[in-house]
Amino acid sequence: MPRDERPAVWVGHVSLPTRSVSDTREFMIGLGMRPIAQGDDFAVLELRGGTHLVLLRSEDFTPGPAPFDLMVEDLDAVHQRFRAQGLAPSEIEVGRIHRSFRITSPCGHTIVFNSSHVSDLPV
Repeated sequence: MPRDERPAVWVGHVSLPTRSVSDTREFMIGLGMRPIAQGDDFAVLELRGGTHLVLLRSEDFTPGPAPFDLMVEDLDAVHQRFRAQGLAPSEIEVGRIHRSFRITSPCGHTIVFNSSHVSDLPV
């Protein structure tokens, strides 16, 4: 049996304040996240690998860069899908490590999408 060489820790939860939990929840589902739980003032969505994005209702935040970025397997296909969905992604930029683009959520969070560079170690 192959030895599991994945790191021993991972991100469990990431939170994001929003003025509208329901609008942001639907937006995130459209990006590819899976709904887990919701209430009047919160929602929990699952990302690949089991990380949870916790949306918290807040009137007291300044829209701007999200406190996280996201990775996808096929950046070009995701960029094209988001354009077809009318999400107006930025142009794809080429960086030192990643290719990336940005989109803006309904509450004004800017979210960066990066090309993947996941280790080729067995999973």
